[in-house]
Amino acid sequence: MIALDTNVLLRFFLRDDEEQGEAAEKLMLQLTLDEPGFVSREVLVELVWALEYTFRFGRERIASFLDQLVHVAAVEIESASDVVEATGGYRRGGADFADRMIAAAARRAGAVPLYTFDRKAARLPGVSLLEPR
Repeated sequence: MIALDTNVLLRFFLRDDEEQGEAAEKLMLQLTLDEPGFVSREVLVELVWALEYTFRFGRERIASFLDQLVHVAAVEIESASDVVEATGGYRRGGADFADRMIAAAARRAGAVPLYTFDRKAARLPGVSLLEPR
């Protein structure tokens, strides 16, 4: 197994640099069930952040890319069930993708509630708003 960094996925998705885009595509096409590519939770959080804030893509387009990536058999996504859940909620609005992944990790660990000062994140299951006195 090999690991894929955020910038490889960005170049593969965006094709904004011809040479890097071709190299990313070649690498992605070499992945197999026996030699898959691993994508960590951190890479996905960084990917969504870059697509949203640097490249100004909308949530629907980003969520569609994540949906496609999760279903590539030769790509192993860390905590794929968290990613699927977070993507669905992210698509509908409210809390951002990173907050949804953090909340999912806390729930999976049995660390509930997750306390936050973020009002949007506090609407997620298992998350509580911490109010200053």
